[in-house]
Amino acid sequence: QRKNPFSSQARLASRAPHAPRGDAAYGRPPEGSRTEQRGKDAHSHVGREVEELCLVIRRTGEVGEDGHVRVTFGQLFETYVTISNKVVGILLRARKHGLVRFEGEMLWQGQDDDVVITLL
Repeated sequence: QRKNPFSSQARLASRAPHAPRGDAAYGRPPEGSRTEQRGKDAHSHVGREVEELCLVIRRTGEVGEDGHVRVTFGQLFETYVTISNKVVGILLRARKHGLVRFEGEMLWQGQDDDVVITLL
């Protein structure tokens, strides 16, 4: 942008310098920025959706002999789709955090309706 004749020097000077690779701030928005706040808000929103999904699994599933609640993907999909259309994405996030377990990388409606989801 420094070579761009339409860029003002004042605007370029007001930009915060990028953090070098390996730095703890590398790839993160500047502290206190609106971008950082939007990221925090999105993170907490997804966290609430994961909690809500776990509650739905607990309500609709059945307790197994080991004490874990289990539900099939088809049953969960039918119940949860009225709450949110992001069932699979929220399930993947919950698995990433160790809250649920299921076989396979991705779950597809119709094809994976019999896959058992276990609430950990």
